[in-house]
Amino acid sequence: MQVRKALLPDVETIHDLILTYSQQRDGELIERTVPELCENVRDFFVVEDESGVFGCGALHLYGTHLAEVRSICVRPGASGRGGGRLLLEALIAEAEQHSVSCVCLFTRAPGFFGRFGFKQVEREELPDKIYKDCVNCAKQDACDEVPMYRGELPHFAILAPPEAELKILRERIKPKR
Repeated sequence: MQVRKALLPDVETIHDLILTYSQQRDGELIERTVPELCENVRDFFVVEDESGVFGCGALHLYGTHLAEVRSICVRPGASGRGGGRLLLEALIAEAEQHSVSCVCLFTRAPGFFGRFGFKQVEREELPDKIYKDCVNCAKQDACDEVPMYRGELPHFAILAPPEAELKILRERIKPKR
């Protein structure tokens, strides 16, 4: 079993993996289109064995202050083999190569990520993620994902709207308590 950077020929398999978790498993992952995956294939790693690719994960870079683990999954039936661990370790190493001080993610499996040093945080502490994705999400008012981070929480955001808009945004996306 090995992890490697994804290549364009992997996009169809990555798409199929993500579709499994976005459509068939109650929206566990955000659906990604083939053109979107082609455009962002350099963000992805895949895990494979002698039978081929069976998992994927991406690292979205916001800047040296923040990166996000996205679309991490292994084919159903392949969990428990260590593929998810290898992918996450590769994504964390990639963030470290880019001198990123904080890695975040949104998940329904906080126990898994907690084993790698990720801690729960309020969504408002990750304004770049909120402004990029959460404001357009159909589940923004009823989010069932746990925001987590590893490293030093950023003290600024590069995608955040002007302060007045940010205040409104914070009111719209209240933390679950």
